[in-house]
Amino acid sequence: MSGSIIVGTDGSPAATAAVRWAADDAARRGCPLRFVSVVDHWAYGIPKFPVSGGDPLTSHAERALSAAEAVARERQPDVKISTEIVEGIPARVLRDKAREAVEIVLGSRGLGGFAGIVVGSVSTHVAGHAPCPVVVVRPGWSGGRGEIVVGVDDSPECEPALAYALEQAKAHGGALRAVHAWQLPAHPLAPEITYDVEEVREAHRHVTREKLADPRGRCPEVPVREEIVYGHPVDALVQASRGAGLLVVGSHGRGALGSAMLGSVSRGVLHHAECPVAVVRSPSSS
Repeated sequence: MSGSIIVGTDGSPAATAAVRWAADDAARRGCPLRFVSVVDHWAYGIPKFPVSGGDPLTSHAERALSAAEAVARERQPDVKISTEIVEGIPARVLRDKAREAVEIVLGSRGLGGFAGIVVGSVSTHVAGHAPCPVVVVRPGWSGGRGEIVVGVDDSPECEPALAYALEQAKAHGGALRAVHAWQLPAHPLAPEITYDVEEVREAHRHVTREKLADPRGRCPEVPVREEIVYGHPVDALVQASRGAGLLVVGSHGRGALGSAMLGSVSRGVLHHAECPVAVVRSPSSS
């Protein structure tokens, strides 16, 4: 279904959190929802067509879809919903489904611990390959309003992320907070090189304002706040994620396999952010 928000669901708590987020976003944006549950028989050594009895994985997928639909209808009764069971490898199926979607929403399948959420292989793979925005929602998310945060740098690849973040801020009826993190370059072979820190900071501020000029012109009704932070981008964005409604990052990763398709900042933010994270890949890196 073209133009749908597609949600991968397996009935887990993380997937249920993704269903809630996607239902709210579908209502805000006027998009239909499509719940997809992927049956991967070979991962469990189960024949595709059992000799006798029902197929336990397909039965589980049916229950997961019914539960997802019930959660979404209770939360947003006016959203149009469809469901689909697909045979295959979950990461590949959901990556391919992204061609039909305005966005993909997934649970992080996270694990608790000192490092915060640990993103599962399916979420990482899809976020690293999908041509549309991929939103990853951690377990336990049940709602909450907050500003939309977006990471901004001087690359052209951040522009699709900025456009998506602006669209989300407009749909939420809230503000956009643009975070630009910077660090002084290190020259281990020439440690005597010094910088005028205030001059460098002003140059980064100028870059950020230039990036925000067009979005501000296109959506003047959305308040945009710029924040210039000295430090590592992952640290700055994770800090900004506290209390945010959504954190949006671009990805300029150009690796060939798995999570290597994600840039290091995107990977770090997915693992540690405290709110839902949207990864928006640029067309040049798809």
